[in-house]
Amino acid sequence: MEPKAKNRFVDYLNIDDHTVDRVIFSGDELYKTEQKKIFARGWNFMCHESQIPKPGDFFLNYIGEESVIATRDRTGKLQVFLNSCRHRGNAVCRAEMGNARAFLCTYHGWTYGLDGKLTGVPGFRELYQEKINRDEWGLIPAGKVQSYRGFVFATMDPEAPDLEEYLGDVGRTGLNFIASQGDMVVVEGVQKNRLECNWKIVVDNTFDWYHAQISHASAFMSGAFPRSLPDDTANELLHPFGSKQQRVLFGDYGHAISGPRLTDAVWDGLQRIAARDESIVPSPVMNSLLWRLDPRAGEELGEIGTRSLGHPHIFPNLFVSTITNQVALRLPKGPNETELWWFTFVNKDWPDEVKAGAISLATRVFGPAGMLEQDDGENWEMSTSGTRGLIAREYPLNYQMDAETTNLTVPEVGAPYIDTLVNEHAQLWTYRAWADWMSAESWEELKQNHATPQDVFKSA
Repeated sequence: MEPKAKNRFVDYLNIDDHTVDRVIFSGDELYKTEQKKIFARGWNFMCHESQIPKPGDFFLNYIGEESVIATRDRTGKLQVFLNSCRHRGNAVCRAEMGNARAFLCTYHGWTYGLDGKLTGVPGFRELYQEKINRDEWGLIPAGKVQSYRGFVFATMDPEAPDLEEYLGDVGRTGLNFIASQGDMVVVEGVQKNRLECNWKIVVDNTFDWYHAQISHASAFMSGAFPRSLPDDTANELLHPFGSKQQRVLFGDYGHAISGPRLTDAVWDGLQRIAARDESIVPSPVMNSLLWRLDPRAGEELGEIGTRSLGHPHIFPNLFVSTITNQVALRLPKGPNETELWWFTFVNKDWPDEVKAGAISLATRVFGPAGMLEQDDGENWEMSTSGTRGLIAREYPLNYQMDAETTNLTVPEVGAPYIDTLVNEHAQLWTYRAWADWMSAESWEELKQNHATPQDVFKSA
């Protein structure tokens, strides 16, 4: 086996000391490199198939900072194109979503079919003397477009591995937390807001169960997250400080799932709720977990995934909320600004009142009106600000929580994982993967040289 190539971006991390250089959150040149090495090369979530079910349906999204159109052509095939006319670069689609027969540039009228081909050029005969080769001037297509259980992704790099290989056990499990609940569809209306923070600060918070009792104290005091068991076991799901019931799963290329795992006591509580045990008053949180009792869900998630309640993150920027049935994109808008998009899912066959309850819970927890995200947003903005100062940058950030853990488990089937205390292992794993992406010049190099969990964490 050839030795791994030198990775100069690892210099921004100190894996042995569990620290991270602040400059990675606000460096202008690093941000430009991320656009090329991470977003243009990685698999980016575009939309869910339920948002573009028919030919001509489209949804506008971004790959890094570049606007793209996800659509279905006349044959129903999924397509993704840069939203940029080949004549002067103007957008050819202005609406966020809808249905179209073609995409028209409003500057000079160049028109493109749903397959991206240039079909109309004003003055084609008189001004171009029919010499422009329209076959060469279609919309710029994604390198690959694929779907996993209704979740549509695209990459601009045709050399990228296929989507299912890229997702691996951890990425597929993260999406299965939603897909395994039945015929899931996106609720109309994607919630969007912007914050003055770096996109990686938001990703960092995905795995952070250390902040909940401090940042979200007022939310818990309000009674918005009531207990549903007669003892404290279920309360550990949202108040896990001091709990040893945390599980971290590590996937290739930076995917991870981290947070509480369902203990035997909580699992027993779910079974009692399902059996209509009147000694338990169901809460929205516990009700949202009942689907995991279905044996089919267990087969799709696997034994390790079924008991994981952690937050999945699919690198580079897709968060899956396991309680509110949402996914969130963290779209970079510069090193110091991020746009957040929240997609909420319901089962198409749920009764209307159940759908309404699920949407209400999602709205109250996350997104611009969410009780938790309003707290988080202030933290993210101030944390990003704290990485810009010339003096502050001389001092690294601390990721030493549970640093001496030695219980990495590498099963024969499934993802490597650690069962431990509240920790910062998934964050460190994300930054180690970030360094691999930033260093590699091609997909071939990335596949050969990316770190494994065994390179970062100690085995039992």
